[in-house]
Amino acid sequence: MNFIKNLSASCLRRSKIQQRCQSNRRPIAPLGSRILTDPTKVFEHNMWDHMQWSQEEEERAREKATENSLVRVQPEDQEKYEREASKYWNEFYKTHKNNFFKDRNWLFLEFPEILPEGKKAQMNKEDKSWDHVKLNATNNCTNLGFPGMFEEDKDCQKNSADSLTSVQEQAYNKSQAESVTENQHIKNCETEPVKRESFPGSGATYRIFEVGCGAGNSVFPVLKVICSTPGVFLYCCDFASGAVELVKSHLFYDSAWCFAFVHDVCDEALPYPFPEEILDVILLIFVLSAIHPDRMQGVVSRLAKLLKPGGMILFRDYGRYDTSQLRFKKGRCLSENFYVRGDGTRVYFFTEDEVHNMFTLAGLVEVQNLVDHRLQVNRKKKVKMQRVWIQGKFQKPLQPPQNSCQ
Repeated sequence: MNFIKNLSASCLRRSKIQQRCQSNRRPIAPLGSRILTDPTKVFEHNMWDHMQWSQEEEERAREKATENSLVRVQPEDQEKYEREASKYWNEFYKTHKNNFFKDRNWLFLEFPEILPEGKKAQMNKEDKSWDHVKLNATNNCTNLGFPGMFEEDKDCQKNSADSLTSVQEQAYNKSQAESVTENQHIKNCETEPVKRESFPGSGATYRIFEVGCGAGNSVFPVLKVICSTPGVFLYCCDFASGAVELVKSHLFYDSAWCFAFVHDVCDEALPYPFPEEILDVILLIFVLSAIHPDRMQGVVSRLAKLLKPGGMILFRDYGRYDTSQLRFKKGRCLSENFYVRGDGTRVYFFTEDEVHNMFTLAGLVEVQNLVDHRLQVNRKKKVKMQRVWIQGKFQKPLQPPQNSCQ
């Protein structure tokens, strides 16, 4: 009898585990709608969406950022961190390889513009295969030994799929749909020569470029989708050669669909391995924050030149007063809102206005620019962390009809 009871219990546990881990099961809570209405239940989930800060919370955050900025890194050390930036990132990837970050399976939820129109429609018909993104992250987001480091890109980013189906996003979908779908017209015009010498992806009709690809945590979720789509090609670059080698050595890397290369986007004299005005989408995900603020505008302006008319830069990065900013100790501040981590890598924290000014000065039109406030919870340690990310979509204006297609 005990054997039968134990066997039944074992089968029941196995059944529950299998059901819980099925990748095609939808999340219990609709994406982007996990709203904290009862503060006593704050530790029931790992992440809460669309959090509103009180005036007191914002003031405390401002005071904390001011306090940890009082002692600045010495000028000679600041020059070293700038001069040797690629060395620090190479050391990072040498240490962690591709085990540090999680794949960004939330990309297609936040940025459906990544895919060409036909592929987006196909993905919708296939029951939105990316809806399997888990809502519950593990609780070890803060203890990997890197003060204030990469909180979005660790286990926490599993929850990033839960977001931005807000009124703001719905308004974008309605008002911008006609503008964005005109990309299809421009793509159809791409049969004309683009400096017709051969280059990687020269035969493609739709091109995506990820800047700062790291170990490929955006590259491979995208590749898994586009590898069955004729005419789509993905470029990716990083200025850490170790990161690019990790991408190239990955099981899913395929030069028929992707070209990974080492490139320093801050180097104005360094050419890209493809002509200007051929890209449909540029991904700029938690990359710009690692660049010195004085060089950011030049980077964005040069990237804008790579877009074809109607193409878009899709941006996501750290926002002002994110938990990772407030966690820095005195003596780690390089300049206002710009810090160096313990491993020598750097990070900046943006405001909406800064992002708007940067991309519009580059000649792009703002389609989306919002602050994504989340409350991240470590249920085991009973710790609450205010996360702040900036997300934006910026489009290159369409050329007059007589100039776009003769």
